[in-house]
Amino acid sequence: MSEWRKSSYSNSVGGNCVETAVPWRKSSYSGATNECVEVRPGTPEVKVRDTQHRDLGHLAFPACEWSSFLKDLKERRL
Repeated sequence: MSEWRKSSYSNSVGGNCVETAVPWRKSSYSGATNECVEVRPGTPEVKVRDTQHRDLGHLAFPACEWSSFLKDLKERRL
């Protein structure tokens, strides 16, 4: 399931705009198993959910905090 959002190239005059779908994608750290995490990047937040328990919802993080989290992971600070 994807979420629709207004394109950043659309202006607010007259209501003419383009919407784009932001799909969930599997984390690259999940490997080939079904035990994985899915993320949906967006503005202003990033959503994260468990693939095996999608019905339980998701967690949402401000995009800047998610970016800092990933940076710390890559630099092995966490």
